[in-house]
Amino acid sequence: MGFGSYDESEQENQQLDMNDGDDAVDADGGSHEGSVEFDNGASNDELLDRLQDIKDD
Repeated sequence: MGFGSYDESEQENQQLDMNDGDDAVDADGGSHEGSVEFDNGASNDELLDRLQDIKDD
């Protein structure tokens, strides 16, 4: 066999192990209930002024 070639007979009759058990991904495992608060100490006007300064640069 040359580089990049494969034996087509190995590609036939492949069986996938579809184990629905412990190895499954828990897509909802990271959900949480609650709230998050963040206070940076600046007023809305100060933040808007800073944003405008950044846009002007």
